[in-house]
Amino acid sequence: MLRHLTIRDFVIVDQLELDFGAGFGALTGETGAGKSILLDALGLALGGKAEAGVVRTGCMKAEIVAEFDVPAGGPLHRWLVGEALGGDDDAVLLRRVVESSGRSKAWLNGTPVVLSQLRVAGELLADIHGQHAHHALLRGDAQLALVDAHGGLQAQAREVSELYRSWSALRRARELAEEDASSSERERELLGWQVSELNELAFDLDDWRALNQEQARLAHAASLIEGGAEVLEGLVEGEYAVAPQLDRLLGRVAEMAAHDAQLADVQELLGSASIQLDEAIHAMRRYRDRLDLDPLRLSEIDQRIQAITGMARKYRVAPEDLPEVLAESVSRLERLRRQSDPVALARDEALARQAYMVPAQALSEARRKVAAELSSAVTEAMQSLAMSGARFEIALHQVEEGAVCGLENVEFLVAANASQPLRSMAKVASGGELSRIGLAIQVITSRNAATPTLIFDEVDVGIGGRVAEIVGRLLHQLGVDRQVLCVTHLPQVAAQADWQWNISKETRNGETLSRMRLLDASGRIEEIARMLGGVNITDTTRRHAAEMLSLQA
Repeated sequence: MLRHLTIRDFVIVDQLELDFGAGFGALTGETGAGKSILLDALGLALGGKAEAGVVRTGCMKAEIVAEFDVPAGGPLHRWLVGEALGGDDDAVLLRRVVESSGRSKAWLNGTPVVLSQLRVAGELLADIHGQHAHHALLRGDAQLALVDAHGGLQAQAREVSELYRSWSALRRARELAEEDASSSERERELLGWQVSELNELAFDLDDWRALNQEQARLAHAASLIEGGAEVLEGLVEGEYAVAPQLDRLLGRVAEMAAHDAQLADVQELLGSASIQLDEAIHAMRRYRDRLDLDPLRLSEIDQRIQAITGMARKYRVAPEDLPEVLAESVSRLERLRRQSDPVALARDEALARQAYMVPAQALSEARRKVAAELSSAVTEAMQSLAMSGARFEIALHQVEEGAVCGLENVEFLVAANASQPLRSMAKVASGGELSRIGLAIQVITSRNAATPTLIFDEVDVGIGGRVAEIVGRLLHQLGVDRQVLCVTHLPQVAAQADWQWNISKETRNGETLSRMRLLDASGRIEEIARMLGGVNITDTTRRHAAEMLSLQA
């Protein structure tokens, strides 16, 4: 569950330090006080999308830190260990910083992480039901996603989706081959000629580098021979050669060192210089002897270099990139050859279809079971939400040839009264009915959710009276097994909570800021009375509020 939440410089919050308890907690306050802002901040810590506008005016950055319990051996614990992000403690720390530029950074247990990692952890920690979540249930894709999530079928659905895309790609390849056979044949001929031409060139990168070195040496052979002779003359063969002079001077220093040991270092240095000079002379002589004027070889090398550079210009690449051009041409040619074989394409397409159909049929069977169970549970829940006689059913409409979502589409059907036929929820549900149906679905699906914290942001909008009290009971029941946080304006819901926070606004130094405080017993009576009576709170209203809370106790 959520243990602690720290918020700094977020929208109209300057700084909040909040400790949360177990069970069902209600967040109440005047409209605009910052109740939903609190949940938005928590959503950011769980990996939600960040925008520069969330940073409080005049501040450089906003920061949110959330601390959650981590059940030992649970999915989050295993994931943290697998990602080397801790897992040894009984808590996990999520931190998110959003800069005024819009850039954001994330940490998990003090380690920098990418947003996708923070989002994975967030999905395992909390499930947020937003204010307008019931409106999303009117979309077919959201309905299908809810069925899959309720049945734990997401992995199967992803596999089916990937297999369908593979099958579709092969089917499209076959269709393109049939539509454009003549142009494919021309392209194959061109590629075949290119491959043959490049293979005949037999370009090798190492040979190319050696060839350039040899060409440079042969092209300057005369100059190199002349230079070698000049160097040897200056070192050893000329009238004023360096080597004899060095040997003479070395001998003189040796005679001097025999009388003064301080010259031993000079003698040693000159001796080393003499040895190195002698090695240089021998190396220079070997180099001069190997030099040769070979115009024929130079001509051969020039022709080879011209052939390679000409080919590189033709394909508009550097000579070093010619092997890549050859590899790409070979790959494209092989692909076109496969595509030009209708029998092979049809065989591959049939295999891909078969690979798709097997798991798709298994997914369909699983969806039928989940749809039947969920339909029954939601129908039962609707009876307690002042919709006596109403029915809810999840229809699975078969897609003959399959689709990326599988072999069926999902449609939520509802009958608001016993005498009415089932019709699409998107067409018949009124605003109030949609709120109650959506709440029933959210409560039912939350019972099977693995996340330890459930967050409801004004999901009770559009209801009141006896139904509001029932909604409060449902949320209280959910709070028995997990932590439930609910932003609400209904006193009937808030009175069912195990604990209650009040969010309010205050003006300080001309700036409007959001404040939050945990209510004690008397504070809860005052807050419930405010929710019941509005501006003028009477003793009768307070007694009514106290009675509502005592009934809950």
